[in-house]
Amino acid sequence: MSATAEKAQELTEAEEGKKGGKKKLIVIAVAVLLIAGAAYWFFLKPKGPEPAPEPGEIVPMDATQINLADGHYLRLGLALQLTTSAHEADGSKALDAAIEIFSGKSLEQLEGHKREALKEKLNKELEHLYHGDVMDVYFTEFVTQ
Repeated sequence: MSATAEKAQELTEAEEGKKGGKKKLIVIAVAVLLIAGAAYWFFLKPKGPEPAPEPGEIVPMDATQINLADGHYLRLGLALQLTTSAHEADGSKALDAAIEIFSGKSLEQLEGHKREALKEKLNKELEHLYHGDVMDVYFTEFVTQ
């Protein structure tokens, strides 16, 4: 074989080696993309919206008296609307939260739409305290004096 033929054969083999390297690189890149896509699909894909909780049992609680400002008081009765997945219905947390929210308020702070705002605040606190087991709270008594 002549020197030019050997060089031509070496160049051909080098080009084939480069093509084989490019093919390997493409196969590896495709495999990495497939693995990343599968990981996203199984682990990071956002879940659909959670179903809304279904109303369960309503647990009435004994009324309690709460001291307000200026020597007034509030007689407050509550009922807790539980979800169907609720585990317990202990009302002590609800009473404690209600006392915390309503204590020391003036009569003016308990009128009309202000009462609804306080009820919403109590509802949010109960949702936190009961870890989503309480979906609503109802006033069964609300008497000020």
